[in-house]
Amino acid sequence: MPLAAFPKCYLDALTLHRTMTVEQWIDLAADRLDVDGLEFYWGFTPFEDANAVRALRQRMESRGLQMPMMCCSPDFTQLDEEGRTLQIEGMRRAIETTAHLGGGFCRVLSGQKRPEITQKEGVRMASEAIRTLLPDAESCGVVLILENHYKDGYWDFPEFAQRADVFLELLDSIPISPWFGVNFDPSNAIIAGDDPIELLEAVKSRVVTMHASDRFFENGTLAELRQNDLHPTKGYASYLKHGVIGRGLNDYDRIFGILKNVGFQGWISIEDGDDPSFGMEHLQQSATFLRAKMKEYGLP
Repeated sequence: MPLAAFPKCYLDALTLHRTMTVEQWIDLAADRLDVDGLEFYWGFTPFEDANAVRALRQRMESRGLQMPMMCCSPDFTQLDEEGRTLQIEGMRRAIETTAHLGGGFCRVLSGQKRPEITQKEGVRMASEAIRTLLPDAESCGVVLILENHYKDGYWDFPEFAQRADVFLELLDSIPISPWFGVNFDPSNAIIAGDDPIELLEAVKSRVVTMHASDRFFENGTLAELRQNDLHPTKGYASYLKHGVIGRGLNDYDRIFGILKNVGFQGWISIEDGDDPSFGMEHLQQSATFLRAKMKEYGLP
């Protein structure tokens, strides 16, 4: 089972401020992380420049790394049909670019949880969009992966299918296909108020990739998280933090035990903290923990 890393702690530097280049991230990770690949984010991928995409793939391969997963955040719950069509077209480009980078998985989401959208409407819009994209995924040899996400950091509203009941309804509306599966993130289940083990048990047969993440409370409790309103735009409680994997709220022994029992052999991608001042150190510690845990459960 291969291990990748996602540059969450450098995401603003790579996408907003442009103070770090993708090439610099590749070299930094190759020099300092024990991983097999790097998950890309659509916001820092030069998808309009075929030569730049080709050069990034060559750089990755020259450093002994793969680009297994593309992290995209399509917004399929727009009330405007034209807006949804544009999101579908954007995902088609993302699927093609993923293939050009040598990747086999591309994330999809439902969209934003806009107050005026009902559950029935949102599930219908997201399901129709994802099912529309399945032939594109097949033609490119890329698997679409639906994540139990909480919120894209650059969105106004949290994920429409953040709660387990909505996520499962959406998942059930999409036919079983070799070109579609689940990217499981245990921490997102916690934030949504769900039990990550219960959710994993419900989707385990369709999990093809995983975001390894962990959360811890800074001057707060799980009970308070359930009672309090989250940040209106960020969607996260200020005292709920990303942390080193294996030191937070998630039970990775149970998680890996379930994955082993269903024969999971997919990519696991590290999604660690937000602070770049010690982000690399935490990524290294998370990689060490995950390598040991993967070995313990016979998932090398």
